[in-house]
Amino acid sequence: MQKAIGWNRQKTVDFLLHYAMYIILLAILVVVSVIRPNFLAISNILNILKQASTKGILALGCAGLIVLAGTDLSIGRVMGFSAAVTAALVQSVTYKSRYFLNMTQDLPLIVPLMASIAVAVIFSLINGFGVSKLKMHAFIITLGTQLIAFGANCLFIEAQPSGTAQALSTFNQTFKDAAAGDLMLGTVRIPLVVLYFLVLAVIMWVVWNKTRLGKNMFAVGGNEEAARVSGVNVARTIMLVYLIAGVLYGVAAFLEAARIQSVGANTGLGYETDAISACVIGGVSFSGGVGTIQGVVIGAVILQAINFSLNFIGVNPYYQYIIRGLIIVLAVAIDVRKYIVKK
Repeated sequence: MQKAIGWNRQKTVDFLLHYAMYIILLAILVVVSVIRPNFLAISNILNILKQASTKGILALGCAGLIVLAGTDLSIGRVMGFSAAVTAALVQSVTYKSRYFLNMTQDLPLIVPLMASIAVAVIFSLINGFGVSKLKMHAFIITLGTQLIAFGANCLFIEAQPSGTAQALSTFNQTFKDAAAGDLMLGTVRIPLVVLYFLVLAVIMWVVWNKTRLGKNMFAVGGNEEAARVSGVNVARTIMLVYLIAGVLYGVAAFLEAARIQSVGANTGLGYETDAISACVIGGVSFSGGVGTIQGVVIGAVILQAINFSLNFIGVNPYYQYIIRGLIIVLAVAIDVRKYIVKK
């Protein structure tokens, strides 16, 4: 009898520890729903999903790096630079202050998309090389590339023919329709960016769970030395994970440019915080070797729902920073506690 009670108690503790962040965050959403019942209106839910999508795509890329027991502080600035390149290439040819004055017809969308991905991949491969070959801590190398990407973005925006550092805007309609349009289901408009997010999440689920790269990634994140002894090419695995992250950052930048309709020097500021937070809330462990794609998706949506709800009920923006900071600290504290219990 005593054993049964102890077992049930331990099972309850394990459950609460495992799902603590979900329980806390969902409780916040319930309170907001009670205060403002119209919070759960379909238009608000779709708006939350739309806002969560680009940051969720960033989180899908960042999650692999955290599984490797690393991180990426350059996400936001790299995305901002990639978005600026995208914006310059998709400006309407009738806009007199466009970046490329010699461009007289709209480019195929694959061109700005690939340009955005190329920029992000270059920075991600630099990060990957620093971690895998130079044995630098991910925190340091990504801090450096964060500053480089920000500086490069500022120089790029200031190089406009107009001689100003104004935000890049006035995009062509084809780009806006494809990247920020809607799919009509009856009377409901489903943002296309939400569908893109879900498709990419499915692709990443397959990569993580059904490919050798996924298995090697978890092996390296769990115990790099053991993975190396088992025949895993550690450097190659790390570089491929960073490469995939770069591709996802580039796609997110392309879609974000269309969503916000104006790209400036501060585009992407703080996005790394949301991406990393979504991963941790979704159960990706900083200890390495633990995480799921479905957890990242849920984490991104819940985090954005919290941000949206705080704005919805009119919480002071300064308090919002404090609350978001506490959520991150709490999520990491719970993650550490789970790791200690497992040990």
